[in-house]
Amino acid sequence: MGVAAFLIAEYLGISYGEVALAAAFPACLYYLALFTQVDLEAAKRGLTGLPREQLPKLRTVMHGGWVFLVPLLVLIYTLMIDNWQAGKAGMAAVISTFLVGVLQKETRPTFRGFLTSIEETGRTMLDLVAITALAGLVIGALQLSGMSFKLSLMLVTVAGGNVLLLLALTAIVCIILGMGMPTTIIYVMLAVLVGPALTQLGIVPLAAHLFIFYFGMMSMITPPVCMATYTAAAIARSDFWKTGWTGMRLGVAAYVVPFVFVFHPALILKGTLQEITMAVVTAAIGVVFVGIGAAGYLFRPLSWEKRALIGLAGLLLISSPSGAYWIAANVIGLALGLAVVLWERNRSAVRDVPLRAASR
Repeated sequence: MGVAAFLIAEYLGISYGEVALAAAFPACLYYLALFTQVDLEAAKRGLTGLPREQLPKLRTVMHGGWVFLVPLLVLIYTLMIDNWQAGKAGMAAVISTFLVGVLQKETRPTFRGFLTSIEETGRTMLDLVAITALAGLVIGALQLSGMSFKLSLMLVTVAGGNVLLLLALTAIVCIILGMGMPTTIIYVMLAVLVGPALTQLGIVPLAAHLFIFYFGMMSMITPPVCMATYTAAAIARSDFWKTGWTGMRLGVAAYVVPFVFVFHPALILKGTLQEITMAVVTAAIGVVFVGIGAAGYLFRPLSWEKRALIGLAGLLLISSPSGAYWIAANVIGLALGLAVVLWERNRSAVRDVPLRAASR
């Protein structure tokens, strides 16, 4: 999330730790769906990982790399547990980096390295100053022109009080406005333009701001103007449009989860322990099912009917875990998804028996 996380905290008047914790589980769902699809794609292509004997030993890695964990732990503790200001926490992390770097010869700082780090820090700060100044100009122009109020009013009017329709319209606007823009500018612009429209209909402010941030960032992988896809296609030397659609498929969870946590804030850790636990468990299983449906492979290639069924099962599980209707939806989704998994597992086992017999 970068600087945008601090801007969200400042805009809503809450701590950075609260923003980071709220965004953590939806991010985990995204990576879980991504991992599921990549793993199944590798299985479909017959790809395997490194042999166990070639894997680096944890003890060896930690012996030389523990120094890199200390500044990170200091930053996490000061920001999220002790609630220090961002500048103060960053300075503590810098000091800890210098102190632990002295302990090992390989990481011991030199005078030349110290000067280089100061120069690089200054260059980074110049970029941040330019971005912040541009964000201020954007906010000022939008407020003086009244465009932010007009767009919010238009979205609310078109939606006619329907929250789901408002979210869909907002998602489209966020993706279009975010195309080709830096992360910080995307959030600042969207928070001013469309953020008020969501909060006017009673959506939890943190959920509303995470929603617009997520869909603003989805412009990075949504064709036609998707900067991350341009880069990936250039590196892989692949067709841009094929790469774009593949990126959207791999990021399917990021298009679904924001709608869910707006209606059910338990996914951003807002609610009772029981609600949060149910939301976490069912959403994790649901995202795996959605990933299987998007990948189109489970033990063997899946037909479109099976992909649709297991995808539907995943969507039912991602939905709210509260209320009799939604509990029924979760039960149906779990049963449907498990039925597809067990069916495919059995069919795959039956198919493999003649192959093993023939190999003998």
